[in-house]
Amino acid sequence: MKCMYCGEMDSKVIDSRVSEDGTIIRRRRECVGCAKRFTTYEKIEPVPVYVIKKSGNRQPFDIEKIRSGIVKACEKRPVPISKIEALVAEIEKSAYNMSENEIQSSKIGDMVMKGLKEIDDVAYVRFASVYRQFKDINTLLSEIKDILSNKEIPPR
Repeated sequence: MKCMYCGEMDSKVIDSRVSEDGTIIRRRRECVGCAKRFTTYEKIEPVPVYVIKKSGNRQPFDIEKIRSGIVKACEKRPVPISKIEALVAEIEKSAYNMSENEIQSSKIGDMVMKGLKEIDDVAYVRFASVYRQFKDINTLLSEIKDILSNKEIPPR
């Protein structure tokens, strides 16, 4: 690894640590030339996955777009950020574990819907109203009735 201070091409690893989720290795290095220390990070470079939009256009899979949509749906709701991050990680893992390099945007939307339904009903309805493009109030009411009919009523 090239030293950022003197340009020396040789350095030695002093310490290595794996991140909590095991996807990144942090390495403390020392330059053989100038003896200054610096940090490098090593992670797996994923195979590119493309999302096929409804229009037929393809664009690179962007987990930040998914995170943003989920965060907006959960805005002002008592949903811990840890649950949001877990859902985002699960969706990202599923997208990269598919056997193809292309995924329909509808599959991603369905994964988000399923995850939000388990986390928070209001966030689910918010996301669904945009994702399914509800045309009128009756469609929204129908979705809410479906949620209520599938919800377990706690005993008194």
